[in-house]
Amino acid sequence: MRIIDLFSYAFSAIKLRKLRAGLTTLGVVIGIAAIVALLSITQGLQVAISAQLQRGFATDTLIVAAGGGLGGVNEFNLLVKDAQTIKEMDNVTASIAVIQRICYIRMPNGQTRRVTVTGVDFAAYREIYSSAFAAEEGEIPLNPEDNAIVIGKQVSDPWGNGTILCRTGDTLEILWTNTTARPLRNETYVGRVAAVLREIGGFTIGGPSDNRIYIPISKAQSFFGTETCEMIIVKLRNDDRATIDSATKAIREALGGRVSVTSSTAILNIISSVFSTVELFLAGIAAISLLVAGIGIMNIMIVSVMERTREIGILKALGMKNHQVLLIFLCEAAIIGLLGTLIGIGAGWSLAQIVLRIFGSSDRVGIIRQGNRAAVSNGITITPVLTPTVILGALVFGLTVTMVFALYPAWKASKLKPVDALRYE
Repeated sequence: MRIIDLFSYAFSAIKLRKLRAGLTTLGVVIGIAAIVALLSITQGLQVAISAQLQRGFATDTLIVAAGGGLGGVNEFNLLVKDAQTIKEMDNVTASIAVIQRICYIRMPNGQTRRVTVTGVDFAAYREIYSSAFAAEEGEIPLNPEDNAIVIGKQVSDPWGNGTILCRTGDTLEILWTNTTARPLRNETYVGRVAAVLREIGGFTIGGPSDNRIYIPISKAQSFFGTETCEMIIVKLRNDDRATIDSATKAIREALGGRVSVTSSTAILNIISSVFSTVELFLAGIAAISLLVAGIGIMNIMIVSVMERTREIGILKALGMKNHQVLLIFLCEAAIIGLLGTLIGIGAGWSLAQIVLRIFGSSDRVGIIRQGNRAAVSNGITITPVLTPTVILGALVFGLTVTMVFALYPAWKASKLKPVDALRYE
């Protein structure tokens, strides 16, 4: 008997038992749909976060911060002038100090908001983050006056709905409480908005952010009364592993091993590794439902073998071999598994879209609507990603589970003796 005849006979047997075959297929559909939906959403989240991180900081940068001292006690202060020391090292093209303080700003309409004020060298900062530290309105001054400030998109438009609280040319009053002075002293700095940054979105480590205000580093030193900085951002000639390792070692040695040096590339790699683990975990959870469906397939096929005992006896009496009977039942399982898997892939993709539409239309805090995508308040948008690997993996896994659980009932059917089968009531 040809293989096409086996599939034809198996398909005819399935059509005779539509309800039972449909319920069996539904179990496969649910399992595959769960796997595809979870993996496509997870991969979409990974792509979104990786893209936002790459916009927030460059892969050829290092972040130097005070830390790493013996005994876990950090008494080392990173100084603004240390940036010049690092800049003179091999493989380093730029190095800038960053001073950050939590302040309050008074808007032109009288509203007061809490923001992070960051002091940087505008020209060097723009050189490192050319795509992120870019103006949507106005122009970022490369040789700024002391009162020039640059604001993030969320400072200008905090709700993202076009309600502008301040724009280019407006005057902002920055209020900072000097907690190192006795008695405590409130410092005030009045600045003019020179530029509003384009929306960056996502996370940032050292790089530009939508909810910060930027002032010249010289003004930050005098306003905050400090020569220490929170971090130094170092731009390297390239993002090769050898260059990163060499520069990291040189920086640590120059500063007595009392600093921590973080590579942007390493952070991205760690995030990718975490997401891979999460994907595997979620796929394992979803696979449990498919295994449960497999047990149901075995149970239904065993019942099917019992109901078709006389049919099997007739086939054997007409000369059908044991392996042909085995193949008929395996072909039935393969058809059910293939149909269930294909429908499940489509259902899983649709389910992922529906889930993100629900979140996208939610009115809960932290979520806003952006078309058919879910968008969280920090600007990250998630679009489900269905890769060929996920599709192929779903096909292989769905068919494998179906065939494995159908193997015992098929083997049992093939071992029936014709005389006993024909005598079965």
